[in-house]
Amino acid sequence: LPGLHQLVATQLPDVGDTVREQSCDAGWGRHDPDLVATLRLAQSGLDPNQVQVGTELVLSNGLQCRVTEIQQGDDDATFTIDANPPLAGASYLATVTLQAIYETPGLVDIPPYNSDDDDGETDNHDDDSSQQQQQRFQVATFALGCFWGGELEYMREPGVVGTWVGYTQGQVEHPTYQQVCSGTTGHTEAIAVVYDTTVTSYERLVHLAMARLDENKYLLHQVGNDKGPQYRHGVYYHTPRQQRVAQQIVDSFGDDCVTEVLPATTFYKAEEYHQQYLLKGGQSARKEDDTTIRCYG
Repeated sequence: LPGLHQLVATQLPDVGDTVREQSCDAGWGRHDPDLVATLRLAQSGLDPNQVQVGTELVLSNGLQCRVTEIQQGDDDATFTIDANPPLAGASYLATVTLQAIYETPGLVDIPPYNSDDDDGETDNHDDDSSQQQQQRFQVATFALGCFWGGELEYMREPGVVGTWVGYTQGQVEHPTYQQVCSGTTGHTEAIAVVYDTTVTSYERLVHLAMARLDENKYLLHQVGNDKGPQYRHGVYYHTPRQQRVAQQIVDSFGDDCVTEVLPATTFYKAEEYHQQYLLKGGQSARKEDDTTIRCYG
């Protein structure tokens, strides 16, 4: 829940601190008025007898919505549809106590590939040693075309505790979005994911990346309608174990799969307005939400 993350980050600096009855974003995103429309029933092509408040519809562009209001006019009835999630804009009251703080990778800088790093993901996590706590949280990096949709996909994944979008695999230091979009810096749009290995696994995250790519995994420098080297797809490993896992999974799709598997290099976080862009635009980031991700706000 992004609202809970924000609360902990800003109001609970020390272990043992407590805040009470704080309002938190419920994770469904804000309510977007641009996703609400009022239509004339006679021109909609729908059977008036089947249009009721609560009726769910699928628009020609695949967007799902529901009828929220019907108004009977003198000449014609109108109805209002809303494509926002039902709980968009919802919040909840929380009393939160900070019980522990763990060191995790990627909070300041995303670490590049380290050939000497044994991430220990397969170890027994019942051992509460400091080494095990350090190994509990790992970072993974993926490029899946436009980074907005890929980030939201991982935000919804149980065990993912943090995400950033940015630029990697390029030659220019601290590139801007405009520079990367020119296709001349060598970077690709990417998502850095920090995950809890006691909840999810690197294998699961790689499979999720390949599933999201779908048939695009066979297209060079292209995902959907986005074309160019800045949209090439890849799995960028941070440890030798991640390399083995990523290569095995990507290779399973055959020689025609062009998803690159390379060592993670410097990851430059994108501009703030790109971070959690689709959540800010009103789409749900709740864990295990299966609502279709729209690649716009």
